[in-house]
Amino acid sequence: MSYYFSKLIEGDFAEVVGRTREALKQEGFGVITEIDVQATLEAKIGVDFRPYLILGACNPAMAHEALQIEDKVGAMLPCNVVVQQRADGAVEVAAIDPVASMQAIDNPALKEKAAAIADKLQKALRGI
Repeated sequence: MSYYFSKLIEGDFAEVVGRTREALKQEGFGVITEIDVQATLEAKIGVDFRPYLILGACNPAMAHEALQIEDKVGAMLPCNVVVQQRADGAVEVAAIDPVASMQAIDNPALKEKAAAIADKLQKALRGI
């Protein structure tokens, strides 16, 4: 089982980031954290790295439901979505598969919720 879903997109990196945000929004997700890996690696260790952004996506209603089911699941939130520039010029958007990440938790109700979230993330990727 893969731990992520991904899609290759032709286009400008910044444009794909914007389209990703909009597609997530259409599925009820907001971006609550953002890590610019390229800028961080340059600032902290002087490494030149490709454009690589980690968006922490959260669907508040579904997160609330998951927390009601399993109170420690917050350690695995938010759902990370990566947007990265590839050497071939394409931009890759990859999202965590919540079903794969929840395998460590033995709670059938949570696994059902993870499947619903995975469905929304896959719809968002298709919508980019």
